Amino acid sequence: MLDLRPVGYVIGLLVSVLGVAMLLPLLVDVAEGRGHWPIFLQSSLITVLTGGLIALACANGVKQGLTIQQTFLLTTGVWVALPLFGALPFIFGATEARAVDAVFEAMSGLTTTGSTVFSGLQDLPKGLLLWRGILQWLGGIGIIVVAMVFLPELRVGGMQIFKSEAFDTMGKILPRAGQIASQISSIYLGLTMMCAFTYLVLGMDAFDATVHALTTVSTGGFSNYDASFGMFSGVMEYAAAVFMILAALPFVRYVQLINGQAEPLWRDSQVRVFLLIIAILVGVMTVVLTQIFPHHWEKSMREALFNVASIISGTGYASVDYMMWGPFLISLFFFIGLIGGCAGSTACSIKIFRYQLLFASIKMQLRRIRSPNGVFVVRYDRRPVNDDVLSSVISFFMFFVVTLGLLAVALSLTGLDFITALSGAATALSNVGPGLGPEIGPAGNFGGLNDTAKWLLVGGMLLGRLELLAVYAMFTVHFWRD
Repeated sequence: MLDLRPVGYVIGLLVSVLGVAMLLPLLVDVAEGRGHWPIFLQSSLITVLTGGLIALACANGVKQGLTIQQTFLLTTGVWVALPLFGALPFIFGATEARAVDAVFEAMSGLTTTGSTVFSGLQDLPKGLLLWRGILQWLGGIGIIVVAMVFLPELRVGGMQIFKSEAFDTMGKILPRAGQIASQISSIYLGLTMMCAFTYLVLGMDAFDATVHALTTVSTGGFSNYDASFGMFSGVMEYAAAVFMILAALPFVRYVQLINGQAEPLWRDSQVRVFLLIIAILVGVMTVVLTQIFPHHWEKSMREALFNVASIISGTGYASVDYMMWGPFLISLFFFIGLIGGCAGSTACSIKIFRYQLLFASIKMQLRRIRSPNGVFVVRYDRRPVNDDVLSSVISFFMFFVVTLGLLAVALSLTGLDFITALSGAATALSNVGPGLGPEIGPAGNFGGLNDTAKWLLVGGMLLGRLELLAVYAMFTVHFWRD
């Protein structure tokens, strides 16, 4: 019989940690003096006590390592439980949000999607704005650990190709995993502090710099303003673009870098391809924008760089309403959101390495057609790729496309128009943030959608953040067999 105690123990501990994190916005609310701090005290007590009781109840089942079934349940269970408790400050606080809106906002935060249902953000208590940033920051580092520890073990979408470069958790718990996780946490914190300091120097006030640093490095995209990053312009956009790109690179390479191994970062093919794609997209977009806005080449290049970096990394900031840029660029933004960053980063969506493996597999098949008797081996970073990895990648693409279609149809059935339904499904599964159209585009938000559509998008965000297969596997009969 499946023992759920180890899963419950870990989830309980993480829920308690989330409750402790609520004390930070509590202190900010106390300092602001608007009287909203009891909301976070109440939410913190509920969260810490509930998580603590769950952990205590399951403590007698803790053992060395987890089975595959337990790992699947843990990866999904954490991303279900934390948004439910993370939603409490939105329900009790100034927004007085309904359950669907509160869970939507918390899920969007923890999955670093960045879609929001709230308007009038600049008028909210600072503690609530900070809480949105904290949710994304915790989700950003959380997905790095999931992507590097659990997904390779679960053989999700070709992630097993990175297993040797991450760390093992099955059977041997923690020695190497703890060391690397500690270094990743230090790098993540260091990047956040560097980003906050840069924003501060460039003119943001301390609070805006802190919150936007949390949501930039996590590639989350929550802002303190309805206008998103449109409140800031000029050199601030260049700085944000740099940190969004840095956050979309594999953090294991940063670990190697601080340990004196710089070569792996420069030789990583997904890093090179990712940067090349950004350069090409920015170049194309700059050329098009200079035709739309003559004599403004610097602004065209800046807006192109910022918005390309924001969408491809899954951050979802918007500095302008690019729905006004014409159908070609609008369509381009839709497909940019389906690319994603590097594996083992805070970025989301399909990710670069899967496209590399897919194209390598297609190239091999074309060569086999030309030379049926030839022996061809798919390689990634000069290493041969096993057939099960290729099968996993192809399965991921199939599931992604099918899920995108089904989710878009389901959203259409709730009454949404075609553009809103399709772009909403895409932005949820890719964890990007803004969709397309006047309602959920860069100048809008998701608050006006019906409740059924919001719940569907909550599910889409969860599926996208856990790379689909980790969730789908639990709905198979085989998964529950001993």
